[in-house]
Amino acid sequence: MSDTRARLLAAAAATLRDEGIAGLSARTVAARAEVNQALIFYHYKTLPGLVDAAVRTSVEDSVASYRARFAAVGSLVELLRVGRELHERERSLGNVAMMAQLLAGAQRDPVLAGAARHAMTRWNAEIEAVVRRVLAGSPLAEIADPAGTAAAISAGFLGLELYEGVDAAGATAALDALERLGALVEVVDDLGPVARRALRAKVRRLGRP
Repeated sequence: MSDTRARLLAAAAATLRDEGIAGLSARTVAARAEVNQALIFYHYKTLPGLVDAAVRTSVEDSVASYRARFAAVGSLVELLRVGRELHERERSLGNVAMMAQLLAGAQRDPVLAGAARHAMTRWNAEIEAVVRRVLAGSPLAEIADPAGTAAAISAGFLGLELYEGVDAAGATAALDALERLGALVEVVDDLGPVARRALRAKVRRLGRP
């Protein structure tokens, strides 16, 4: 990657984090990158095209940095704790705010919508793999939708960025509640064979259309 492209990508991500969609323009991004704004259109055709590339680069870096942690997760509680750690890290880096701004812009721009969808898809894929692994053999695996569960976890942590802005204590309570729900899964897995069979039968009945 050329130095100019790298500077544009970093500047676009930083502008989105610091100034939001309202402050995003070719002029502000070019000024931050210290390049002529015509280079945005030369390299990326449009400003949304640059933002799309910047978001994809950012999410790939973040996902890669947590892949080893996800691989070591052995329970749903551990996954939620790693998610909490990840949320704090991404929030401190400004990446959660960037995603929230991206989702706001996605309502009107299909390119930004595609970038947001790509980011969510990448995180969901990592989380889904963990959910499938930790629920394997559990009675809950018969009704749990790993893809849906992963999406719910991602959406929940992303929504906390907005929640924290108006009720930090409530956001903390929400995270604690998620961990307690995860603990219930471990309790289910520790049931004896008779109780597990009864639960499995109940779960199958609930899972019928």
